[in-house]
Amino acid sequence: MAGCGSLVFFLTVCVASLFGANAESKFTIPVGSFFTYELMRETFQNDFEPLSKLYPGLWHDDPMIFKCNKQNFPDLPEWLRFTQRHPFDNGFLYGTPTSPGKSIIEIYAINKRTYDTARHLLVIKVVAEKILPYQAEVFIKLREIEKVLPSTVQTEIKRDLQKLWDTEALEIVNITNALDRGGRVPLPIAGHFEGVYVKVGSEQNFSSCLLKVLTPEHQRQCAAGAKDKGPEGCNFCKIPSNCITWCKTELFDLTKQEPEPPAPTMGSGILEPGDDYNPVESPPNRDYFPDYIVTVIVPLILAIILCLLLAYIMFGRREGVEKRNARTNQIQLYHHHTIHGNTDELRNMAGNRGVPAPLSTLPMFNSRTGERSSPLQSDSPSIPLILAQHDPYSDTLPR
Repeated sequence: MAGCGSLVFFLTVCVASLFGANAESKFTIPVGSFFTYELMRETFQNDFEPLSKLYPGLWHDDPMIFKCNKQNFPDLPEWLRFTQRHPFDNGFLYGTPTSPGKSIIEIYAINKRTYDTARHLLVIKVVAEKILPYQAEVFIKLREIEKVLPSTVQTEIKRDLQKLWDTEALEIVNITNALDRGGRVPLPIAGHFEGVYVKVGSEQNFSSCLLKVLTPEHQRQCAAGAKDKGPEGCNFCKIPSNCITWCKTELFDLTKQEPEPPAPTMGSGILEPGDDYNPVESPPNRDYFPDYIVTVIVPLILAIILCLLLAYIMFGRREGVEKRNARTNQIQLYHHHTIHGNTDELRNMAGNRGVPAPLSTLPMFNSRTGERSSPLQSDSPSIPLILAQHDPYSDTLPR
């Protein structure tokens, strides 16, 4: 029985890994339509833990980070963007394609707890379709891009804009983060948001509320910095965080835009028979003498003037410097002579003093008794040599 249980466990793991590895999702979207794909952490958690479906107690809520790129390329297509605020949040791929084609997106999920990786493929096929002729872009101040991308929030915003446009045939064309449009990063305080731009389009012409944005009175109020109240009777947002900023609302009527001129046709580059080649005329000769004067002669003249001024300062005013040095030398000699004279005078005064020399300076002096012997006796042969070893503090003299 134990062997059968191990075999079932092994087969379950293998089947789950085969079905979970390299999962592929396919989408077909028209040109000019907004695309959103949410990277669910639960989906990748099941890849990391295949048995979590059979044993719910084994499921973990691990932090994950996602890496997305176009297959065989380091980055995403230019129309597609990715965002993920925190490892415990889901990621979003979003954007609006501008040309038909096919893109294969590789999605790598990295488990921050176990450092396992999972790989999914996202195939996006973009087909050509007519672009909506009437489009309007509104700014929602109290929103962030991650809070707008979920389908439920897009439905709420779309419902409010349908009332504002007075039509049900309305589609979201694009959603852009305000930071990608040059906006400032908000303070990390509650009540401060990045803001998002939402562009919607329809085949029906603009409503009267939207056309009031183009009136000179409304533009004058926005330029004066008045409070953004919007036209009367045109505020249809039920949720305050979905209310738009009227002074940043723009309307685009693509029916009035002139078509772009066709691209020039490239020729073969070979002249037809009978045509002559007219080379471009050479430019006229240029006189470089004024440039030579400005770049060479003028700096040379300035250098000569500075050299002459330095020579005058060094040699032309030498006499005054010598007189000042001579005066300084005389003062120094006078001080030297005064010091010598004072020294001689002190020596003469010290030599003429009548005070006897201190007894301690006399030879054979006993500092304890005060007796002293004649210095002549020290040379007498009757004084033994042991006298040099006699204790000077003894009261008796050697015999």
